[in-house]
Amino acid sequence: MELTTAAPRRRSAARDADGMAVASFVLGLVGLLALNIVLGPLSVVLASTALFRGTTRRGRAFLGLGLGVADLLVLAAFMSADSTLSWSF
Repeated sequence: MELTTAAPRRRSAARDADGMAVASFVLGLVGLLALNIVLGPLSVVLASTALFRGTTRRGRAFLGLGLGVADLLVLAAFMSADSTLSWSF
């Protein structure tokens, strides 16, 4: 009796890039509310990588890039307002 198994499927680069674009958007959106010092740069890096790899979700990647930059601008505004690295409640 011969046992055959299915070959493992490889994830395509376009599918990975699409996931990065969505992750960039979500992290940028969450970064506006909390942890913008970490999530902002991470969102920018993921969006740039997704665009470089040729994602089919270019709009989502550009939104993630814009939200990541907005995270950094919000961080800079709060840092200049009260001289801290985070929000103070």
